[in-house]
Amino acid sequence: QLQLVESGGGLVQPGGSLRLSCAADGVTLDTYGVGWFRQAPGKEREGVSCISTITSGGVTKYADSVKGRFTISRDNAKNTVYLQMNNLSPEDTALYYCAADWGVYTSVQAVCVPKEYDYWGQGTQVTVSS
Repeated sequence: QLQLVESGGGLVQPGGSLRLSCAADGVTLDTYGVGWFRQAPGKEREGVSCISTITSGGVTKYADSVKGRFTISRDNAKNTVYLQMNNLSPEDTALYYCAADWGVYTSVQAVCVPKEYDYWGQGTQVTVSS
């Protein structure tokens, strides 16, 4: 059973940076497509960034709202996927979730839609405020 644990959230001022980590317990994460999703109060969960397996080329996808500011990456030696978030704004405030799946859409194409992912972490809160 794949278990995911997110960390790295917190309170940051506008323009600041955070790095979120998604660690896997018990299963090698590099055989799964992995995505970061977020949900703000009163809003639907949305895809932020997703990455395919390395053997599928490490394809990455980003939401338009975060392109140029966020970077997703893998560290297979640490069995961890990161989300580097720069130039944060209050609109980025949300509960951020890590998710994984080994279907074709996710592990090969990095499709970044919540319903395509079977395994989810508990989330880490990101608050951007002055």
